Amino acid sequence: MLGWTDATARPQIEIALQHSPSLLVNALGPPPKDVVDTAHDHGILVAALASSPRHAQKHRDIGVDIIVAQGTEAGGHTGEISSVVLWPQVIEAAKPAPVLAAGGIAHGSQIAAAIAMGAEGAWTGSIWLTVAESDMTPLVIEKLLGADSTQTVRSRVLTGKPARQLRTEWTDAWEGPDSPGYLPMPLQFMLVADAFARITRSQNRELTGFPVGQVVGMMNHVRPVRDVMQQLVEEYIEASERLDEVNLR
Repeated sequence: MLGWTDATARPQIEIALQHSPSLLVNALGPPPKDVVDTAHDHGILVAALASSPRHAQKHRDIGVDIIVAQGTEAGGHTGEISSVVLWPQVIEAAKPAPVLAAGGIAHGSQIAAAIAMGAEGAWTGSIWLTVAESDMTPLVIEKLLGADSTQTVRSRVLTGKPARQLRTEWTDAWEGPDSPGYLPMPLQFMLVADAFARITRSQNRELTGFPVGQVVGMMNHVRPVRDVMQQLVEEYIEASERLDEVNLR
């Protein structure tokens, strides 16, 4: 996944092409059209995240192949519209492009709900932070496992754009009355990058956080990816069978 801007798009696409990917995904606004065209010229599909119907229409108009409708519950950069409200709007706005539902997905029944709304599938993120194969530090894993769904905040502290993350004393300080306020992207990250690095090295419990969605409250155990996938499949089947039973009544 890439975070393209007009200034960084060309170097990133050139690097990506060296690795012959099957799919390129843009997470911050519409990818530049020349990047989409270049990817298509190399037989590569392009996807892009959308947090509003307007974003989806922009993606569709420049030729993006797959739209990822990401609700505000998601971790990292995200918009303001909740997933259940956003998904059907984006599905309608993006036609005929396929849509993947994202934002707050940690249970197979949520995937079934997205499919019922017209999505082609689901895009998951936060639930993989606490799998056995994750490279998160022990402190981050501990904090993620111990958090509930009320303990995230959508803040500009990371990059200057709203991103959902664990709430910490650091995020609280930036929202306090003594805060100098946020700088626009990319200046905010340039401002705080050294502080983030020192917090990581120090393993300070009060200040350590990480981008994560509201599903953090459903992430309670470290499990292998295999087990998480199996549970999602089983939950999806159970939810689909419940719907079938309703239709037969």
